[in-house]
Amino acid sequence: MTEIFTGSFTQQEPIPEEAIEAAVEVMRHGRLHRYNVLGDEAGEVTLLEEEFAAQMEAPYALAVASGGYALATALRAVGVKPGDKVLTNAFTLAPVPGSIAAVGADPVYVGVTEALTLDLEDLERQLSVDGHPRVLMLSHMRGHLCDMDRLMAICDASDVAVIEDCAHTMGARWNGVLSGRHGVVGCYSCQTYKHVNSGEGGLLVTSDPEIAARAIMLSGSYMLYSRHRAAPGPEVFERIKYETPNISGRMDNVRAAILRPQLRDLEQQVQRWNARYRQVEEGLRDTPGLTVVERPEKEAYVGSSIQFLLLDWREEAVREVLRRCAARGVELKWFGTPEPVAFTSRYDSWRYAETPRLPQSDRILAGIVDMRVPLTFSLADCAQIARIIRAEVGAVFQEG
Repeated sequence: MTEIFTGSFTQQEPIPEEAIEAAVEVMRHGRLHRYNVLGDEAGEVTLLEEEFAAQMEAPYALAVASGGYALATALRAVGVKPGDKVLTNAFTLAPVPGSIAAVGADPVYVGVTEALTLDLEDLERQLSVDGHPRVLMLSHMRGHLCDMDRLMAICDASDVAVIEDCAHTMGARWNGVLSGRHGVVGCYSCQTYKHVNSGEGGLLVTSDPEIAARAIMLSGSYMLYSRHRAAPGPEVFERIKYETPNISGRMDNVRAAILRPQLRDLEQQVQRWNARYRQVEEGLRDTPGLTVVERPEKEAYVGSSIQFLLLDWREEAVREVLRRCAARGVELKWFGTPEPVAFTSRYDSWRYAETPRLPQSDRILAGIVDMRVPLTFSLADCAQIARIIRAEVGAVFQEG
C-alpha cells in the first residue's frame, strides 16, 4: 500500500503556557510600548535584550520589529550609504537583498557551493579588485555555515565588515563560536517559521559600542536610550545622537514576553530539531540521483529545515519529483524554478538589482530541493517522509 503523509509542514508547536501568561499580564496592565514603564520597572523588551545578550555571549543586544528591520538597521549602523555596494549570497531569501536595497545600496552577489554555503573562492576573487565593497551581508541560508574562520580571515585582510544574517542559525555554532558572533553584527529573526516564534520580531547583537548606540537610536529610542540595559554608556550616545535618524521599528512588550521563555528553551529545541533532521537525512542517504548535503565537523547546526540536491537533473524530472511527493503529502520547495513562488526565490528574482549570470551557482540552485522540518513532526513522521522522498526520487531517476 502506498504511504501518504498527512501532517502539516506549516503547523508550529503551541506557544508555551509561561509565555502566554506573561503576554496576558502585559495586556492586562496595558503597557505594551517598550518605554511605557512604571518607576524602575525594566519592561519585557529590556529584559529580553539583557537575557539574549548573555545567551549570545555579546555585550549589546537590541530587539526590533522584524529580522529584516534588524538587517537594514545593521547596515545603517555600520555606515552603509545610498549608492554603496554590499556583498551578499546568491543563495538566500528576499529579505537579505531587500534590506540592502532598503538603505539605497546595491547587492553584489557571491556564488554558492555544493555545500550550500558562500563560495569563498568567489569572495576572494571579488575582494581582489580595487574599490571592492566594504561590507558583506552573510546569509547563513537554511542554516548552513561556511568555514567562518577562513571567511573572517579573508574579510579582515580586505577590511570588510561582516554582518551575519542568522535567521536560520540562532543557537548554531562554528568551531564553538555562536552564529552571529564572528562578524561585527549578528541579526536574528523571530518570525513564526524561525527558531523562536513571536509572529514577527527581530534581534541584533554586537560587541561594538558605537554600532550598538547607532542601532538603538535608529530603532526609535528618541532620547530614551538610557532605558536600554544591554547597551553602551551615555558617552557613546552623546557622540552619535544628533546625527543618527530615528527610523522606528521597536519591539513591543507583548512579543518580548512571548519570546523570553522560548529563548530559555532554545538549546533543548535545537536538540529536538536535530533529531528530526538526522532521521530524514539517514533515510535519504544512498538514494540514486540524490545528493545529501554533508555537514562539516566544526558546524553545530539547527536542523529546522533540510535540503538535498538533484544535481544536473532535467527541469521536467525535478518537477515530477515535486509533483509525486506532493501527491503523497510531502511538501517540497525547489530553488530551480525561474519564477519566485511563495517564500522561495533566487538572486535573479530581485530585479531592482543588477543580476549578472552566475553559471556555476545557477547549476547548484537548479538542483536544490528544500523542506521544512517543524517540531510538530514525530521521528516516525520524519522516517515516513524520507521513505516517500526516497521512493519518488528513485522512481523518477530510474525512468531517466
